[in-house]
Amino acid sequence: MLKKILSRGGPAAGYLVIRFFKAVTLLAAIPISLILGWLIPGATAGLVRLANSERRRAARFLGAGEPELLPPALPRLPGDVVTLGRDKSFRRSLRCLLMPVVMVPELAVVVCAVFGAPAAVVGMLLWKLDPGGFSLMGVSVDNWLEALTNGPAQFVGSLALLTWVVPALARAHASAVLDLLEPSQEQLETVRLEQRVEELTKSRAGAVDSHGAELRRIERDLHDGTQAQLVSLAMRIGIAKQTMAQDPEKAAKLLDDARDGAEQAMTELRGVLRTMYPPILADRGLVGAVSALAARCPLPVQLRVGELGDVPAAVEAAAYFVVAESLTNVTKHSAAGHVDVQLERRGSELYLAITDDGIGGARVSEQSDLLGRGSGLHGMLHRVQAIDGQMELQSPIGGPTTVEVILPCG
Repeated sequence: MLKKILSRGGPAAGYLVIRFFKAVTLLAAIPISLILGWLIPGATAGLVRLANSERRRAARFLGAGEPELLPPALPRLPGDVVTLGRDKSFRRSLRCLLMPVVMVPELAVVVCAVFGAPAAVVGMLLWKLDPGGFSLMGVSVDNWLEALTNGPAQFVGSLALLTWVVPALARAHASAVLDLLEPSQEQLETVRLEQRVEELTKSRAGAVDSHGAELRRIERDLHDGTQAQLVSLAMRIGIAKQTMAQDPEKAAKLLDDARDGAEQAMTELRGVLRTMYPPILADRGLVGAVSALAARCPLPVQLRVGELGDVPAAVEAAAYFVVAESLTNVTKHSAAGHVDVQLERRGSELYLAITDDGIGGARVSEQSDLLGRGSGLHGMLHRVQAIDGQMELQSPIGGPTTVEVILPCG
């Protein structure tokens, strides 16, 4: 019974006691804040942080999950009262100044609830040592009748306070904090838009970098491969033309070599085109293309594909290259024995997950590490972000490694 009472009233009493000490600290800081707060940006910003801290504590006490927080205080110069007056977060956080007003009566209830029962026991047992020096239920005790009537009443009343009143008071306090310090919908929308702009700025920068790197790679492949083959082909045909009359047999051999060179150039050109948009996507669709990648992988691949519906071409290409790069990374670096690929449609989004049972430790970085890992994942991230997608990598040391990708199809 006592354990149940303490489990109900203990956390509530602790919550209110901590609030009291924070209120005392706030009360002590009010005079200085009123005089210098407008001059010191950190003081007003600290009040906003206090408000957010109280919202977190209140939500945690109520078991309400992570609450929406007030946006940080607007940056301003010392003495800039115009910006301070426009700061909605600061104006909302001023409601924290109500804490010292309500915490005194709340603490009185907590003290009666926590110390009332022990004080009743002590008063009933020791009143004889100092008649009139002990009080029970607010009445001085100088005889056994008062001790045996007021003592149990105070004991029961204290436990009742701790069991029902203190938890209700703490819940009411926490609910009031969540309501009074809640950011407005306009603030939340502004924060959401700012975060969205930041995300789009990063994804745009990543897309530009990825696009530039892709163009440089295509240019390098064409210059070092296909162009060299075509130059060699033109030279062989020219030499064959010059030697046709004097040595037909040598000219024929040169033309045969030129034909082989032309075929090799076409092969390399098809390889370059395949990296831009794999023809297999147009021929077999995303499911067929991913199945072909799984079939060519030297490791066992379990492919789980759900109903995909209509998927935009850009999303198909991004998903295809994510699977291709992931399987390549697994084969080269993970020392895995098995790979699981999941591909399905979730509402207006395409969900893709590649999991291997390898050694883990994969990281996204712009430069490859000593084992050659990281840069491929960085390219995958840019390719996903370029179409406003999301990628998450989980790869603890020892494995397993999971790459999760969400691509919008709307």
